[in-house]
Amino acid sequence: MSRKQKLELTWIGKEIRPRLEPRILLEDPEKSYHATHRVSDDDIFDNRLIFGDNLLALKALEQEFSGKVKCVYIDPPYNTGSAFEHYEDGIEHSIWLSLMRERLEILWRLLHPDNGSLWISIDDREMPYLRVLMDENCGRQCFIASKIWQKRYSRENREAIGDVHEYIIVYAKDSDQFKKYETEFLWMIKARKFTRILTTIQKDHGAVFQ
Repeated sequence: MSRKQKLELTWIGKEIRPRLEPRILLEDPEKSYHATHRVSDDDIFDNRLIFGDNLLALKALEQEFSGKVKCVYIDPPYNTGSAFEHYEDGIEHSIWLSLMRERLEILWRLLHPDNGSLWISIDDREMPYLRVLMDENCGRQCFIASKIWQKRYSRENREAIGDVHEYIIVYAKDSDQFKKYETEFLWMIKARKFTRILTTIQKDHGAVFQ
């Protein structure tokens, strides 16, 4: 009897997993800020700004927020080969995949089972691999769309074909339920008025959660 096989993305070191112990978050009173009073009943007093390794921060949030988050937007390094002040954007491809997988798995568990959705900014270099990675971890049936946005309108004379667009990859826990909330999510993203988890890889401040 042949073993049941599945289509998957493979890379060097895929089988290596970091050992993550349960974590807790400790508040630093010197860096905390709380308004003196609520202006309206809709005011949110539990926003958090977290400094530290983003994988450990996600692990610390998992116990409290698993299955409760409606919308996650992440803007990971595109792995372009460039060097920026706060992080290295040119790591080896297989390492990038491993780093992304560990974080995406936790983010996916944070999402609400009915109306949770995950939005990821990416460009041409890693987008095809990210799609396959997401299909493997989230399920192809959870894929919603690859939204394209034009990032520049001027000519790029340094290249034969100018790089003028990027992608936002969208996955949802329940694609049927997502249709009811898509307009709301798009409005929130354009207005930037949604509770956002912005995760970056290998930045000096680790992770930022707002």
